[in-house]
Amino acid sequence: MCGIVGYTGLGLAEGASISGDTTSPSPSGRPLEVALEGLRRLEYRGYDSAGVALVGPGQPRVRSAKKSGKLNNLVAEIEAQPLPAATAAIGHTRWATHGGPTDVNAHPHLADDGRLAVIHNGIVENFAALRAELHAEGAVFVSETDTEVAAQLLAREYRRTGDLTAAMAATARRLEGTFTLLAVHVDAPDTVVGARHDSPLVVGLGEGENFLGSDVAAFVSHTKEALELGQDQVVTITPTTVAVSDFDDAPAEGKRFTVDWDAAAAEKGGFASFMDKEIHDQPQAVTDTLLGRSDAQGRLVLDDLRIDESVLRAVDKIIVIACGTAAYAGHVAKYAIEHWCRIPVEVELAHEFRYRDPIVNEKTLVVAISQSGETMDTLMAVRHAREQGAKVLSIVNTNGSTIPRESDAVLYTHAGPEIAVASTKAFLSQITAAYVLGLYLAQLRGNKYADEITALLDELRDMPRKVQTVIERSEYVRATARSMKDADKVLFLGRHVGFPVALEGALKLKELAYIHAEGFAAGELKHGPIALIDAGQPVFVVVPSPRGRDQLHAKVTSNIQEIRARGARTLVIAEDGDDEVRRYADEIFWIPKAPSLMQPLLAVVPLQIFAMELATAKGLDVDQPRNLAKSVTVE
Repeated sequence: MCGIVGYTGLGLAEGASISGDTTSPSPSGRPLEVALEGLRRLEYRGYDSAGVALVGPGQPRVRSAKKSGKLNNLVAEIEAQPLPAATAAIGHTRWATHGGPTDVNAHPHLADDGRLAVIHNGIVENFAALRAELHAEGAVFVSETDTEVAAQLLAREYRRTGDLTAAMAATARRLEGTFTLLAVHVDAPDTVVGARHDSPLVVGLGEGENFLGSDVAAFVSHTKEALELGQDQVVTITPTTVAVSDFDDAPAEGKRFTVDWDAAAAEKGGFASFMDKEIHDQPQAVTDTLLGRSDAQGRLVLDDLRIDESVLRAVDKIIVIACGTAAYAGHVAKYAIEHWCRIPVEVELAHEFRYRDPIVNEKTLVVAISQSGETMDTLMAVRHAREQGAKVLSIVNTNGSTIPRESDAVLYTHAGPEIAVASTKAFLSQITAAYVLGLYLAQLRGNKYADEITALLDELRDMPRKVQTVIERSEYVRATARSMKDADKVLFLGRHVGFPVALEGALKLKELAYIHAEGFAAGELKHGPIALIDAGQPVFVVVPSPRGRDQLHAKVTSNIQEIRARGARTLVIAEDGDDEVRRYADEIFWIPKAPSLMQPLLAVVPLQIFAMELATAKGLDVDQPRNLAKSVTVE
C-alpha cells in the first residue's frame, strides 16, 4: 500500500555533468526536494502519515521529520523546523496496517541510537516473535508498528557485519510476509539500501544521482531510465553506482527499461481533481491500449507472449482473477470471450481463488487483471495457478511490476499513470485489453473469420470517439448528481454486460461518496431486491441496445416500469434513439450507439462522473477517499 522513495546524489548544480574529479557528494537541498516531490506523486498509495529521513557527511544522527495525516502536514512541519542539507534521503507515505495513523507510528523508524532509519511497505507477519526476541536482547520500541521491528533487526545485523547491504540481506532472510525496505545509515551518507519481497521497488538511473521508488512516478520527472528488480533482491545505490544482489548475498541483475510517459501525465492538467482528468483521459487511454496490436499482415499480436500457440489452441477453460474494479472488467471479458471464442470463462475474486481448491490444469488459461501489477491477492493467485500447471496471461498497466514478471504472457494497457484512488481509465483500458485478448484467441483458434475480426476491431477503434462524446455530454449528469447530494442510498440495475457496469457504478459511489450503493442483475429484481424500492428511491438502470439479442431490451424496460410503479426515481442510461425507454425514465443519460458487447466502455462513464460529482458536492476528496489506497500490496 505505502509509497516509498529513496535518493542519493553528488549535489551537482542543475544541468551539470560529472567531471573526472567529481568523486564525493556535496550536501545540498536536493535529497529533501526529490523525496518530497516523490511522496507527492506517490501519495495515492497511502495518506495516513508521511515522513522523511536525511543523512550527510559528518552527521552524527539521522535527521528526520514525520507527521500523521496528509503530506501537507509534513511539509508544514519541515517549514517550521527546517532540515539540513544532505546527500541521501528516504521518504514514506503510509497506509496504516500495524498501529494507528499517529506521529509515532509514522515512518521512518530509527534504530542504532538514531544512526539508522528504515521505511517499509508491506506487512511483517512474524513481527511478534521477532519483537520478543529483540526485546529480550534489550531493544526498546516506541511504536506499535511491525516496521520498527525490521529497523531494530537491521540495526543488530549492521552492528554484527558493519556492512549495510549485508545487514539488509540478513534481515530480509528473517522476515516473513510482504515487504519492501529502504534504509540509510550515517556511516554511509551517500548510500541507500533497499530490499523487496512480494512488494514493488523500482530503481531510477540518473547522472550523478540515483533513485528508488514504489513505482516510476516517484522519479519520472528526473529520469526515464529505470531498472526493475526481481523477487527477493537487495539493491544498493550511491550517486554513481547501482548494485543488485539476492538475499544470499550473491550478485544479481535487474532489467533495464525506459519509462514511456512523462511527469506531466501525472499532473492534474487544469482539472479540479486527478479523477476528473483521468475521466477525460479515457478516450486516449483506449486508443493507446489498441496501438501496435496488428502485424504487417493485419493479424492481432500481443505484447509479450511466452505461451506457444499450440497451448492456447488447446485451452479448454479460462479463469479471470482480479479484485474490485478489475474484477468487473473481468466480468465484461467473460461475456466477450465466451461469445467470440466459445471457451467457458469463470471470473474469480483473486483473494478467494486459492482457498477454494480450484480446478486448474495445463489446459487452463488464467487471466490476471491488475492496474498496478502489484495487487497482492492477485499475485498470490497467479503463483497458485502456475503451481497447478496453468498458463497465466496478465493484463496490467505498470511496466516492471511483479505480476507480469511472474506471468507467461502480458498485455499492457498503456493507460499511463492513474493517480486518483478510484479507478476510471484503468477500467476502460482493462476492458479494451480483454477485447483484444478475446479477438486474438478467436483469430488463433479459428472461431472468427479474418473479415469478422477486422470489422470488430474497426468498431473497437471507433470507441474512443464515442467515449469522448459521452464526456462532452456530461453536464446533465453532473447537475443531476449535485441535486442528489443528500441521497443516502442508490441502487443500480443491469443485464448481460450491463450487470458488471451496474456493479462498478455502485462501487464508485461507495468509494467516493460514502453512501450505501448496491448493484443487482436486473433479472434478480423480483427475487428479493425489489423490496428495497420505496417512494423516491434513486435507481440507475443500464439499458441494453434495442438492437441486441434475446429481447433483453424489452425485459429491462419492464424492470423500469416495475420499479417506477413502486415509486422509484429512475435514472436511465440508454442508447441514442431509444424512444421506447424514454416513456419510463425520470432522467435519461444518452450514450452513442455501439455493439452490445462494447457498450460498457460507454455506459460506465456517466456513472463515474455521477459518483465524482456527487462526492464533490458533499465536500469530499475524490482523489483520496478515506480508508483506501491505490495499490493493495498486502493480503
